[in-house]
Amino acid sequence: MSRIMGLDIGDATIGIALSDETLTIASPLENYRRISQKKDVQHLIGLIDAYNVDTIVAGMPYNMNGSLGPQGEKTKVFLARLRKKILYGEVSGRTVQIITWDERLSTKAATAALIQGDVSRKDRKLKVDMVAGALILQTYLDHKNGGIT
Repeated sequence: MSRIMGLDIGDATIGIALSDETLTIASPLENYRRISQKKDVQHLIGLIDAYNVDTIVAGMPYNMNGSLGPQGEKTKVFLARLRKKILYGEVSGRTVQIITWDERLSTKAATAALIQGDVSRKDRKLKVDMVAGALILQTYLDHKNGGIT
């Protein structure tokens, strides 16, 4: 069965999450430390193949007024590169859809959840992006399945 991947794309790391096979529950997978756009894309394509991903939900960092700021522009450029590699057959014989999803306040919510879970400050820094990726993906899954976001 296919899965959906959630991404929280930052300058230094990409928080990666995966849905379960029923497409109802998102779980953090990893906090990937970025190396270069080329290697970052290769890493994601490896995960797409390994987990049979057919949809990627990437957090889009809109400003509070709804406009797209500098980080949003960087995210668009990265997603365009990923989309191009997918279209040119880098993924094993299937189509992968890329959807952007409003990620406003996802990092704050992830940090609050980790604090509530009594995770140390040091561990929070290591986990916050993948938890944010899971929150982005979970809001998408809830919306897709008719739930409240």
